[in-house]
Amino acid sequence: MPLSRRDFVQRSAMTGAGVALAGAVDVLATAPGALAVSAPEGTRHQDGHAPGYGPLVDDPAGLLALPAGFAYRIVTRTGTTTLDSGESTPSNHDGTAAFAGERGATLLVNNHELGGPRANWPYPVPLADELVYDPAASGGCTVVEVPRHWQDRHHAEPVTEWVGIAGTSTNCAGGATPWGTWLTCEETEDRAGANGMTKDHGYVFEVDPHDRRANRGPRPVKALGRYAHEAVVVDPKRGHLYLTEDAAGPNGLLYRWTPPQGFHHGRGRLATLADDAGVLQAFRCFDSGGRFVDDLSRATRIGTVFGVDWVDVPDRDAKTLSVRKQFTDGQVTRARKLEGMWWADGGTYVVSSFARSESPVQHDGAVWFYDPSRRTLTLKVLLGVNAEPAKDGAFDGPDNITVSPHGGLIIAEDGNGVQHLFGAVDDGRTYPLARNDLNIGTEEAPEYSEFTGVTFSPDGDTLFANIQTPGIMLAITGPWRRQGGKGC
Repeated sequence: MPLSRRDFVQRSAMTGAGVALAGAVDVLATAPGALAVSAPEGTRHQDGHAPGYGPLVDDPAGLLALPAGFAYRIVTRTGTTTLDSGESTPSNHDGTAAFAGERGATLLVNNHELGGPRANWPYPVPLADELVYDPAASGGCTVVEVPRHWQDRHHAEPVTEWVGIAGTSTNCAGGATPWGTWLTCEETEDRAGANGMTKDHGYVFEVDPHDRRANRGPRPVKALGRYAHEAVVVDPKRGHLYLTEDAAGPNGLLYRWTPPQGFHHGRGRLATLADDAGVLQAFRCFDSGGRFVDDLSRATRIGTVFGVDWVDVPDRDAKTLSVRKQFTDGQVTRARKLEGMWWADGGTYVVSSFARSESPVQHDGAVWFYDPSRRTLTLKVLLGVNAEPAKDGAFDGPDNITVSPHGGLIIAEDGNGVQHLFGAVDDGRTYPLARNDLNIGTEEAPEYSEFTGVTFSPDGDTLFANIQTPGIMLAITGPWRRQGGKGC
């Protein structure tokens, strides 16, 4: 039975404000106000190993620093690799998911976060026949097929790539479905006639990596709302979809979509829904005393637990007013840069990338866990403000996220200065996994692009990740070992 506000307040009163309602809260990262750093030398995890895989080793090629024993290969690179049509791999790689293909291959659906007119970009997503939503838009997805033995450098079978959807805009993150497709999210609110567009944008589209024909005539899933979408996950038990919004002025929201009675999920079925099908709602949090929480940044202690209510969205298509602006102060809870999500452990992990002057309290990243059975939101990771982002060592700006088959979380950094992939385990430690060494700035003013699209191959042996600019997909292998308990 879902936890009611009344039950939440009564049970919290017995355990104390900010304390888990049942059992101990797993602490994932640094204490509030501190910076996430690798484990001190000599610190041992429960399995006898220090968390992580040791210090990062500079890459002679100047691309990706990894721990000793790890290696990488470039899967796709804008301006170098080509699609099966002969055109360049599009740029600005973002959210990615991995699916099991035929003969042991891995299929990767890769978003390309390209907004505005096509003329703005040297390598937009090609307008492939029958796969175009808006011919004026530059974004979309490609599908990359990596053969089973491709990591063996002597293997001759090449990687192939083709367009999954084109003519969409600012395809940022998204999410894999339990039925084996990818939901790609547009992080924009551009209307037809604005910014060169010929159709409305700000929607979610479904892409099938297994069947190119299923992607013909792309249709937005308008039932999921029109706003600056970031990521989406599916509750395989209840059928709900949860969606994040990366927006400010005011800060964005976490949404839940409940399917209409009698609806059954499956490939292509979301696109058959009426525009107003189901119920789209935004979250509203309250603390252990029943007090409304206006912004998630109010939580300054790992283990803080909020109860969650859901409030109906008045106009999900935002015909006259952005969805997040349709609520007055006191109706919903907000958070800055709600970004990546990942479904695991019976709920969803949700990232708030940072909070600055637009939020009540400043931080450099947080990860929450929403438990739908209890209707509670628990703070799992909290990163203090990184005072020296240009200095290697601290982590800030978490974005895309995945739950590792080897335990804990793997997080893509989209902060200032140095950019990492880093892990978080359930005993309170974080550790570096990779560092982007590709300087796209100058020697005097170095600049490093964000990491995106972290996802493991179906067998768990390969971690795929992207460097967004110029657009590089990487396959990382190494001596993986257990890094903590389940998920977080």
